Amino acid sequence: MSRWPLPDPMRRALDLALDAAEAGEVPVGAVVVKDGVVVGEGHNRTRTDHDPTAHAEMVAIRAAAAALGDERLTGCDLYVTLEPCPMCAGAISHARLARLYYGASDPKGGAVEHGARVFEQAQCLHRPEVYAGMGEGEAGELLRRFFAERR
Repeated sequence: MSRWPLPDPMRRALDLALDAAEAGEVPVGAVVVKDGVVVGEGHNRTRTDHDPTAHAEMVAIRAAAAALGDERLTGCDLYVTLEPCPMCAGAISHARLARLYYGASDPKGGAVEHGARVFEQAQCLHRPEVYAGMGEGEAGELLRRFFAERR
């Protein structure tokens, strides 16, 4: 459990991660917020959609771009339960998201504080503010439980 209450968007992302697990997907959820209003959300759908790019972040970013009618999500924040991979970090940069809040770190596949560290590269044209560890305990437990049940 967190030491302080989670903001509503991260709580919603955790609920979406639960939905993903129930659908047999890796339990990751994501929510895009602009001016305090949810404009896009999603959970992992790679197996459901037969789409390797259907990570929670990508689903939420696509929904937000469609809702706002713009490929640039300037002024928007992304809440996601797991550290984004290189693909998702690239999309976050290209979408010009203002802030990234994520829960559990991902030493194997993450690309923000691990691996490629996409936002630290000279080629990265936009760097969001990054806040790690929000809801880390809950997000990590969801992932551990999901993978333990499959072993």
